[in-house]
Amino acid sequence: MSSMTSHAAMEDAQHNKQPKAVWAVFFACIIAFMGLGLVDPILPAIASQLDATPSEVTLLFTSYNAVMAVAMLVTGVISSKFGTKMTLISGVVVIALFSTLGGLSNDVWTIVGLRGGWGFGNALFVATALTAIVTLSNNGTAKAVILYEAAIGLGISVGPLLGGFLGGMTWRGPFIGVGVLMVIGFIFLITLMPAGDASSHSTKGTRTSILDPFRAMKHRSIVVFGLTACLYNFGFFTLLAYAPFVMGLDEHGIGLVFIGWGVLLAVTSVFMAPKLQKKYGTISSMCTMLTLFALVLIVMGIWTSTQWVIIACVVFAGALLGNNNTLITTAVMNAAPIERSTASAAYSFLRFIGGAIAPFLAGKLAEWYSPNLPFIVGGVFVLISVVFVFVNQQHVHHVDDVEVH
Repeated sequence: MSSMTSHAAMEDAQHNKQPKAVWAVFFACIIAFMGLGLVDPILPAIASQLDATPSEVTLLFTSYNAVMAVAMLVTGVISSKFGTKMTLISGVVVIALFSTLGGLSNDVWTIVGLRGGWGFGNALFVATALTAIVTLSNNGTAKAVILYEAAIGLGISVGPLLGGFLGGMTWRGPFIGVGVLMVIGFIFLITLMPAGDASSHSTKGTRTSILDPFRAMKHRSIVVFGLTACLYNFGFFTLLAYAPFVMGLDEHGIGLVFIGWGVLLAVTSVFMAPKLQKKYGTISSMCTMLTLFALVLIVMGIWTSTQWVIIACVVFAGALLGNNNTLITTAVMNAAPIERSTASAAYSFLRFIGGAIAPFLAGKLAEWYSPNLPFIVGGVFVLISVVFVFVNQQHVHHVDDVEVH
């Protein structure tokens, strides 16, 4: 018994001795994902001040996710050619440039185009950051993914606070704020991440092809998780991009609501998801979270005009999304015997297609029919994702066994 206790203590000590490179990427991830939450509170203000419709403003998410989906297919090639550190730094620089230009623009269509450039920078950063943390970490895939999801959660939870504060002064503030934060991220990566990076551990002696993500889709498990995330993102980005328009709150109020959402997302992704995974298994836990999220969206669709219901549902959804994000990302990393960067690229390409279609569709459904319908449709798509997982369960049940071994 004492030897087991000693072994556990040694593991805990090891967990606290992550390489500096891991923490460099971790802190840069926090700053990168602040960008998502920073912009959210100002969507109604952009629509009002630039004389744009909600569906036009939601194109800020559509162009961002569409470019990111396609760019995910080439991140592996870029990373293998220039190295993980240079790819991460390039992503940070591109985000800083396009976000700042967006803050200086006076036309919604120009901002939509610039958000596409922002999405390309985010693709370079996000796909490479996940691979870097998983590869450089000394604690296994599951704990590395938890660390990555913790960075996302912290970034998303702090972002709305800053976005609401800056957006209360001017809608341009959050865009320029992202540029400033990216400079900080740039400093972290330059100073803390060594030149000999994650790519040297995982891709040495191999050549990465632009076709690799498509070859990865020959593995049924990758396709199942990718399409599941695609359907799930219809709900996720309906909530993120459309809910601010029906809350009836100003920039500060929207920011506070999404702080609650982000805090729950961060806490559950780190502390609750691993316990659910261990007790009930990845697939069962993931399907439960998705089902609950679908029900939350349907409730939002029924009581769209009741402010407190919308606010409560958005905050509560953060807990469900935090759990699901960690569960599905861990599953993808263990889904197939291929390079993690390739698996991440193929999966991310599929999932961001949903993130590209959903925001614009939500805005149009509200304009064409009623403000209730976007949430109902988002909930139905999430329910379809659950059915899809159950139908293909024989192709994905192995992910928990991989982590154990």
